[in-house]
Amino acid sequence: MNPFLQFLVRSGVTIPIGALTWFSSLLILEQSFIASVIYGILAGTGTYFISDGIMQHQFLKKHGLTRKEFKFINKHLKEAKTKIHRLNKAVFAIRHFPSIKQRIDLMRVTKKVYRLTQQEPKRFYRADKFYYSHLDSVVEIAEKYALLSAQPKKNHELQSTLRQTRSALEQLTKTIEQDLHEILTDDIDDLHFELEVVKHTSQKNKDDELIDESRRLK
Repeated sequence: MNPFLQFLVRSGVTIPIGALTWFSSLLILEQSFIASVIYGILAGTGTYFISDGIMQHQFLKKHGLTRKEFKFINKHLKEAKTKIHRLNKAVFAIRHFPSIKQRIDLMRVTKKVYRLTQQEPKRFYRADKFYYSHLDSVVEIAEKYALLSAQPKKNHELQSTLRQTRSALEQLTKTIEQDLHEILTDDIDDLHFELEVVKHTSQKNKDDELIDESRRLK
């Protein structure tokens, strides 16, 4: 659920209701200016929370989630957002130009998993390994890599450790790509089904055309 979009929708309902209440209280009910302002604020505030409750109920119903489930998932999403910010900071602090594409790919796939889960929270259950394990591992390794790569003098042992760390980050990137694929499994299956339907329909149309053409020739 996009928080900014939610805010715009709630504001779009709240402000007119509050203004209408103020205007009606002042001119129609002939209340004092201060009383009218208070009524307008109360009406706007009430409308804000009511519209928020309605929107959340519709969102949960659409995605088949209970409030408890959504609260649980949202907690992990908030934690993941902080971790992804740390990861972004670390990977672009790494001083190794040849691996920049790998790091960009890492951030791209990590953010994609997060955005898909944010848009459809039920996908969290297919990405639990990402949120419980893989994200923590990649953040920790990237931060240590950034720290070590920033050292001015690198001996043989440190160079070897950096190579091993780059290899680990590459492997984790592939692991997170697999997490993304797991999230999209249902979509891929649905697409395959739709393609089969289209293929079957197309073949049936061709067969019907051949039958019609054969009848005309007779």
